[in-house]
Amino acid sequence: MKTKTVFTCQACGCQSPRWLGRCADCNSWNSFVEEERSAVTLKAKERVSLYKEEPVLLKDVEAGQEERFKTNILELDRVLGSGVVAGSVILIGGDPGVGKSTISLQISNQLAKQGKVILYVSGEESVAQTKLRARRLENIESENLYIVNQTDLSLILESVEKIKPQVVIIDSIQVIFEPTISSSPGSVSQVRECACILTQLAKTQGISVFLIGHVTKEGAIAGPRVLEHIVDTVLYFEGDKFSVYRILRAVKNRFGSTNEIGVFEMTQGGLSEVKNPSEIFLSERPKDVSGSVVVPIIEGTRPLLVEIQSLVSRSSFGYALRRAQGFDYNRLGLLVAVLEKRMGLALEAEDIFVNVAGGLKLEDPGADLAVASAISSAFRDQLIISDTVVIGEVGLAGEIRSVSQVALRVNEAEKLGFKHCVLPRNNYKNLKIEKCGIELIPVSTLKEALDVVLRK
Repeated sequence: MKTKTVFTCQACGCQSPRWLGRCADCNSWNSFVEEERSAVTLKAKERVSLYKEEPVLLKDVEAGQEERFKTNILELDRVLGSGVVAGSVILIGGDPGVGKSTISLQISNQLAKQGKVILYVSGEESVAQTKLRARRLENIESENLYIVNQTDLSLILESVEKIKPQVVIIDSIQVIFEPTISSSPGSVSQVRECACILTQLAKTQGISVFLIGHVTKEGAIAGPRVLEHIVDTVLYFEGDKFSVYRILRAVKNRFGSTNEIGVFEMTQGGLSEVKNPSEIFLSERPKDVSGSVVVPIIEGTRPLLVEIQSLVSRSSFGYALRRAQGFDYNRLGLLVAVLEKRMGLALEAEDIFVNVAGGLKLEDPGADLAVASAISSAFRDQLIISDTVVIGEVGLAGEIRSVSQVALRVNEAEKLGFKHCVLPRNNYKNLKIEKCGIELIPVSTLKEALDVVLRK
């Protein structure tokens, strides 16, 4: 069998006949690892032939509504687009200890209760360890849930042929290896090849496959970027492992929206769903403190109320700091510049810190006015009018621009007992809400908005 040595970049998968200090494709340093590449064996060729399909005319293909099945974990079903599509490949990533294996076992339990045959492949834990964790979580005792401790992909495929499951969960893809590839598990070649084979299995036999993926110190899923291109759905767990709340976000979804999020609470019995995230995010909001503003945002189809906090203090080192947690740093710099130029606030020598309470990461431009209001409140040490929410995008001229889905935002604020809502004037003109129990205050400029929300 002919073999040859190649050097592969562990960041992007680029290959070179010799070692390079810097990758020419992704510019990462010291990422090339020597790997042996051998010719494809007969066994591998035979396995590939099992999944061979003949080409057909597109007009002859009968395509109905995709078959989905619920996991009965409502927050997960929301993120997936109302359920798991049969034959799809779902990649779940996140920091160590954030709850990837936990939710995988809970998915297995819920689907097994529905009578579906599940194969849970634990490559990092023994069967006994997995059993102890399952007992601690939900005391899982289903007759349809099979567990195996295996890292050899060829043996995993043999188990699939024998059991014929409807769902396969791989925990994790970085420890699975294909014996016909000489490189070590977790390398670019192994991760890419194993993911391709599992994806082919899912598409040809209609098996839904969940892949658990490790992440790098930068927060991206470890292995080649092509791994995320191969799968159908990529889910990321956000949140500090020392915090009780977890955010599940879809960054890619071929069968649904990528704007939805799921909110979970980590408990002793596993991950439990948070039915009303807005109430949770505002539960510890301080009273009568400057720099605290509530803003209704939209995550997919769901309105959420979150608290934005700001702290402004005199810089002691001559170089003012700008720090943002959960809010875009560049956007923060833009808003500070607008406040200095259009409102005359002397912020050049002030340290400014902005935090989104609850661990959320905001991308909604409707939070601009809330951030600007929080900074102004903290700088002037003036309180925001109580029971007030603020909505609006801030332009470079200090104008307040309209945002999307204002009716949903206003209704969510009214449900949680807020009395006043500051919103863009253009949104107010087109807003149609019957029997609104909240005072709507339209504004056109940043100065007008701050005059309204700050107590004199």
